[in-house]
Amino acid sequence: MAQNVAVAGSTKKKNVENKQTMKITAKELKRQWVLIAIAAAYVIYGVIFYYVPLFGWVMGFQNYKAKDGILHSKFVGLDKFKFLFADKSFLEVIRNTVCMGTLNLITSFILAIVFAILLNEIRNNYFKKPIQTISYLPHFLSWIIVAGILHDALSVQGGIVNELLVNLHIVKDPINFFAIPALFWPLVAFANVWKETGWNAIIYLAAITAIDPSLYEAAAIDGAGRWDKIRYITLPSIKPTIIILLLMNVGNILNAGFEVQYLLGNGLVQRVSQTIDIWVLKWGIGQNDYSLGTAAGIFRSVVSIILIVIFNSIAKSRGEERLY
Repeated sequence: MAQNVAVAGSTKKKNVENKQTMKITAKELKRQWVLIAIAAAYVIYGVIFYYVPLFGWVMGFQNYKAKDGILHSKFVGLDKFKFLFADKSFLEVIRNTVCMGTLNLITSFILAIVFAILLNEIRNNYFKKPIQTISYLPHFLSWIIVAGILHDALSVQGGIVNELLVNLHIVKDPINFFAIPALFWPLVAFANVWKETGWNAIIYLAAITAIDPSLYEAAAIDGAGRWDKIRYITLPSIKPTIIILLLMNVGNILNAGFEVQYLLGNGLVQRVSQTIDIWVLKWGIGQNDYSLGTAAGIFRSVVSIILIVIFNSIAKSRGEERLY
C-alpha cells in the first residue's frame, strides 16, 4: 500500500514538473522568435490560400452568374446537388473516380512498402544508391511526358510492347491498348506505380533506418533469417508509419487524378476515363456552370473528410497510430 502511494506521489510530481516545463514565458518566446516568425508565415500562407478561398463554396448553393458575383447571385439551396445525383454521367464519374482511386491506393501503397523493404535488403551500396536514385526520378517528370512514354511504348505502330507480343507470337495482331475500356484503369494504375513508387518508398526507408540494429543482431543470434527479420522486426517497427500514411491516402481516394486520365483518355474509353476533376472542368469551365462545378468539388471534399474521420476512428478504437 505504501509503495503504491509512493508511486502515485512520484507520478503526480512528474506531471507537475512536466506542466511547469511546458509553460511558455516571454523569455522563451524572445529566444525562439525566428522559429515563431517562420511558423507564423506558414500559418498566414495557409489561411490566405487554403481557407479564405473556401468562401467560394457559396457558389455551390447559388445559381452563380459572373455579372452578379457571389454576393448578388440567387441562392438555390441544394438544387445543384440534386442535379448532380440525378445525372447518370456524374454517377459514372463517381464510379470511375472511386475505382481508380482505390486501385491506385492499393497498388502504389503496397508496392512502395515492398520496394522499400527490398531496397533495404540490398547490402551493396554500389547497387543500392543508383537503384534508389533511378526509382524516384520519374516523380519529377511531368504527366505529359509520362503519358507520351506510355503512348510510344503501347503504340500500335512501332510500340515496343506490341512488337514483343507479336514477335513472341503471343498475339497475332498489335493491340490498341487505348481503345479497350477494360484496360484503361490498369494502365492508369501502372502509370501511377511507375511514377510514384520510388518517391513514396523514401519515407518507409527513413522509418526502416530508424530501427535499432541490435534487434536484427539479436534475431540473427536466435537463428532468424531475412524473411523472419522482415516479418517480426521490420514490418512491426514501421507499422505506425504505414498506418499514418494509409489514413492520409484514404482521404485521397476521390482525388484519383486529372492529368493522366485526361491525357490517356479518348472517345472510345470516355465512359471509364472521366473523373470528378474532368467533370468539373467540363461543366464548370466548358459549360460556364461554376455553381455545378463547385457543388461537385464540395461533394468530393466532404466525402474525403468523412473517410478520414471514419478510418481515423477505427485506428483509434484499435489502439493504432492516428492523425488526431
